[in-house]
Amino acid sequence: MAKGMFVDSSICIGCKACQVACKEWNNLAGTPTRFQTVDSRPQAVNFTANSYDNTAHMTAYDWRHVRFIEAIPPDRSSAAWYMMSDSCKHCVQAGCMNVCPTHAITSTDLGNVVVQQDICNGCRDCIGACPFGVISYNNETGVAAKCTLCDDRIHAGLETACAKVCPTGSIRFGDVDELRVLAGQRLAALKQAGFSKANIYGEASILGGLNVFYLLLDDPQVYGQPPNPQLPERNQIAGSLISAATAVVLGLSALIAFRQRRNTQATPDTTPKEVPDAR
Repeated sequence: MAKGMFVDSSICIGCKACQVACKEWNNLAGTPTRFQTVDSRPQAVNFTANSYDNTAHMTAYDWRHVRFIEAIPPDRSSAAWYMMSDSCKHCVQAGCMNVCPTHAITSTDLGNVVVQQDICNGCRDCIGACPFGVISYNNETGVAAKCTLCDDRIHAGLETACAKVCPTGSIRFGDVDELRVLAGQRLAALKQAGFSKANIYGEASILGGLNVFYLLLDDPQVYGQPPNPQLPERNQIAGSLISAATAVVLGLSALIAFRQRRNTQATPDTTPKEVPDAR
């Protein structure tokens, strides 16, 4: 049975305990580009000016990202402050796995999608194939990296590190089917309480279902999530057709040029030649 997480953003307090636990358990170093050495000491330079968010996005060193969204319209008629602990969605139909040429990306018996570090060749195809931007390239190791859903922990019967430390229960780990029942109950309660835009992000209509899914209080795009993510081959149909048409045109051009060259070589030279003087 697939394991996953239900992330209830309505009770996330943005404490970032999940980010710290993720980095600590997976032994993830600080993102090199976010620090510079001053007086032999690392100094942070990653101030984004985006609320309390100093991570900005997921990287090969940050597999989890707590988003802070200040939803204030231009006329300032209302205000809302949303928080969301974001990570790999461990899609049932994973685009990253579809494009991996070495089959380094695999889905385990528990449904979590893992990049096998010893098989990855660093081609980065998976990065462009992921509609959620969760995979990054590690310049130090030369391979792609992302959240594994704490593969080592869950196969030992433990919960994920982020769920373990979440103080409000915003991150819940367990059987996906049971979590979906819990999410439905929570959604109904929020709707009844007046949160009309509350929704579940990650149902079966999205890439066959997300094993890490979310309860959001507003539209997915407000939280930086694509409303209708697509598998890479669906996104590349137009590009593939153009590439095929270009290949045909180039092939015909080469064939025409080759035939013209042959005809030129086969045509006898009928240009009058100067006859040497016999005297």
